[in-house]
Amino acid sequence: VQLQASGGGLAQAGDSLRLSCVVSGLPFTTYNMGWFRQAPGAEREFVGAISVSTNTYYADAAKGRFAISKDDAKSTMYLEMNSLKPEDTAVYYCAAKTSGMLIIASSYYYWGQGTLVTVSS
Repeated sequence: VQLQASGGGLAQAGDSLRLSCVVSGLPFTTYNMGWFRQAPGAEREFVGAISVSTNTYYADAAKGRFAISKDDAKSTMYLEMNSLKPEDTAVYYCAAKTSGMLIIASSYYYWGQGTLVTVSS
């Protein structure tokens, strides 16, 4: 099983970035997917998730600015991030699970390696 996150980089406040998470080795359409992030010195936190049925859920910090989508044919999940803020600076991880609470990091089975997003003011 492999989750490959990409799309991170350096952005300025107000910019947009789109992260991708390509999944291989598991039946993508049967897994709920989540995005988490971890800033330096902080705990990993929930950003958002998309269920098998494409229902989406967001942390308060992401609501209205971030959007999660997926392409089942490409086994890929996306995180569109708009109106970026310096506090969005973190390593972003994608993760996969089959059931349970989508906001709980410890309940995810599989994790990608993370992609760094740095937002300057």
